[in-house]
Amino acid sequence: MADAKLVIGNKNYSSWSLRAWLMAKAAGLAFDEVLIPLDEAGYKAEIRKHSPSGRVPTLIHNDLVVWDSLAIGEYLAESFPNARLWPTETSDRAVARSVSAEMHSGFEALRRHMPMNIRSRFPEEGRKPGVQDDINRIKAIWRSCRDRYGAGGPFLFGDFGIVDAMFAPVATRFQTFQVDLGETEQAYCDALLKWHDMKAWADAAEDEPMIIDSAEF
Repeated sequence: MADAKLVIGNKNYSSWSLRAWLMAKAAGLAFDEVLIPLDEAGYKAEIRKHSPSGRVPTLIHNDLVVWDSLAIGEYLAESFPNARLWPTETSDRAVARSVSAEMHSGFEALRRHMPMNIRSRFPEEGRKPGVQDDINRIKAIWRSCRDRYGAGGPFLFGDFGIVDAMFAPVATRFQTFQVDLGETEQAYCDALLKWHDMKAWADAAEDEPMIIDSAEF
C-alpha cells in the first residue's frame, strides 16, 4: 500500500479530480485511488470522511491532508522538485502560476455550460452567453504561452507541468463540444489529449458505468 491516497470523483465528469491526478502522476508520487461516485446517495458524507471541505480531490500523504487541486500541485512541486512541475525560471514560473490561478478561479460560463464529459460528444450544445468569451481568453492564453515559452516541448512551457494539468479538462471540453481552434491551440489540445497519463484517465472514464444526468444534455 502506498503512503498516499488521492480521493477523486468520477473520471468522466470530475475535472478537478483529473487535475490533481495528473499532477500526482507527473510528480512520480505513488498513491492509491479512492473514487467516490458523485451525485449518488450519501456521496457528500463519504467525501467528508476524507476531506474537511467535503469536496474532491483530496490528497492524503502520510498524516497530511491537502484538499484543493492547486494546493495539491504546490505541495507536490515542493515535495518532488526534480519533477519540475513549475518552470525553472522565476519569471516563467510567475506567468505559469498566473494562468493556473486564472483557470482555478475563472471561466464560470464555460464550466457551467460545457461540463466535462469525456466519453460524449455535444457539438451543438453549450453555446450560452459568456462561453465564447471564456473560450477566446483560453485560446489567447494558450497561444501566448506556446509562442513565448513553449519551445522546449509540446506543452505551454515546454514540458508537462501543473499549468498543463490545470488546462487538461478544458482540452476534453473542447473535444466534447467540438470547439473551433486555431492551429496553435489545436496542436496544444492534441498534445494534452495524447499525453500518456491523460489517455489512461480517459480510458478509465470510458469504462465507468456511472451517469450524471446534468452533464449529459
